[in-house]
Amino acid sequence: MSNGITGMNWLRYINPIKRGRLENYVMTRCIIMAGVALAVISSIIFLIDFVEISKSLGVRTELSSLQILGLMLLKSPNVILVLLPFAFLFGTLAAFVNLNRRSELIAMRAAGMSAWRFVTPASVTAFMIGVITVTALNPLATYLSDNYERVRARIEGTAMAKEGDIYLRQGDTEGKTQTVIRAASQKSIGHLIDATFWVYNIDSTGVPSFTKRIDAREAILRPGMWDLKNAREASAGEPALFYNALSIDSNLNPQTAFEKYISAQSTPFWSLAPTIAEIERSGFSATSYRLRLHQLLATPLMFAAMSALGAVFSLRLMRLGGMAKLAIYGVSLGFAVFFFNQLCSAMGKAEVIPAFMAGWATPIIALLAAMSLLVYTEDG
Repeated sequence: MSNGITGMNWLRYINPIKRGRLENYVMTRCIIMAGVALAVISSIIFLIDFVEISKSLGVRTELSSLQILGLMLLKSPNVILVLLPFAFLFGTLAAFVNLNRRSELIAMRAAGMSAWRFVTPASVTAFMIGVITVTALNPLATYLSDNYERVRARIEGTAMAKEGDIYLRQGDTEGKTQTVIRAASQKSIGHLIDATFWVYNIDSTGVPSFTKRIDAREAILRPGMWDLKNAREASAGEPALFYNALSIDSNLNPQTAFEKYISAQSTPFWSLAPTIAEIERSGFSATSYRLRLHQLLATPLMFAAMSALGAVFSLRLMRLGGMAKLAIYGVSLGFAVFFFNQLCSAMGKAEVIPAFMAGWATPIIALLAAMSLLVYTEDG
């Protein structure tokens, strides 16, 4: 009889359906409440963006409510993704407070469940949603944001490429040469007027030395090359050469080289690594792009950490009191994590700390803080 009971307990223990039922229930409650929190945050952002677009564009141009709504839907997703960690913090906190209020956590603890089994489903779910956010939602939000900038520029009647001095820089694939390009103006995007090319050789120590200068009446950027018209090439110690047409190699992308609004924040996840390589080949610093890449890679961990923090601060039994105070502490700590992340980002951009540390420090510290609090709460 004893052996039979032991066998039944063993079968019950390895049964994945019975073992995962409570975890699935907790996970479902967390997802629902995170969705509610996301809806509230999104509504606030939509309202703010609607008012901002109405004031900035609606006053200068005649825009209907539907047009303003369309611009708002293009602009808001990028902002929502920035505040998405708060959806997991507030959602998980609300889910566990509700479970505690209905004495469901008491019942689970009475059944011998550890708090780790409450927190793990919420954190793992947040981590998986973070992966989806980085790989799918971030490129989509970036695409919508780019369209917003284009539509806004068209509405305001401004071109992406403005008149005036234009400066570009390019390098070769081996990093042995660099070219600085200046033009007085451009006739259209990629079509420069009165352009000057300064070509430098880079020695083994990374020091540039001037090689030659090319002046061209017109320079047109095409895939893989510049087409120059009425060009004059002058090298040190040699007579000048004149060309009616001249082609030189280029690694600049004609689609993005002149889009001045391109920044690390507006670069989608899948384009960051190629963009970093291209910028470094051109001789520029790609620190902000590296920081953005590490921040996106750390996003799933940040979501998991915020979810764990929300759960830890709501495990105290209702009958012991102080639940509201703990919830306030949890929200305050979540805001502290957010501002610390912004501080690390600023320090990373200024190259005070490495980009890797700036991107990963906050999620790791937040997760370790949540685990430490959970150990203290569970084991004393």
